[in-house]
Amino acid sequence: MDNNKKYLPPLQAIFGSKLIILIFPSPKAPLTYDAIMQLEYLDMVLNESQRIYPLGGRIERVCKMDVEINGITIPKGTVMMIPPLILHQVPEYWPEPEEFRPERFSKENKENIDPYTYLPFGAGPRNCIGMRFALVTMKVAIAVIMQCFSFRVCKETPIPLVMSWLRK
Repeated sequence: MDNNKKYLPPLQAIFGSKLIILIFPSPKAPLTYDAIMQLEYLDMVLNESQRIYPLGGRIERVCKMDVEINGITIPKGTVMMIPPLILHQVPEYWPEPEEFRPERFSKENKENIDPYTYLPFGAGPRNCIGMRFALVTMKVAIAVIMQCFSFRVCKETPIPLVMSWLRK
C-alpha cells in the first residue's frame, strides 16, 4: 500500500487538529478488511472518541459474594454500576481528560492503559459480543465517508472546537 503513494489519490481527513492521509487504490475502490485494519490512526481516533463519548451509559454487574475493597464491604447480591463516561474522565488515569488526544491509544501508549479504566464495550468475559463488528463497521463508515466527501472548517467554526455539553 505504501509503495503506491506516488500515484494513488490520497484521501484527507481532519480529526481534531491532526491531518492524516488515508490511502486506497482509488477514491471509489471497495474497501478490504486488511486495508481497514491498517488504518492505525483511525483506530486511535475511534478509541479516543469512545473514551470521551462512550456508547453505553453504564455497565452493571451483580456481586456474587461478600467482598471488602479498600475498607468498604459490598454484600453479595449488590448491583454495582460503572459509568464509563465518568471513569473515562478521571485525571489519575487520563491526564488532561477533556483534551482530544488520539495518541493516548498509539501502540506505544496502549500498553500502559489499565484495561479496566477504558470500558467502551465493557470488559472481561461479559463484554459486548458485538464489539469487533461495531469497530469494523465504524471504521468502514468513516472510510467510505472520507472517500466520498471532503471536509473543511468554515469561518464561523471556533478553533479549537469547544463541546461544552460534557463539561458543564
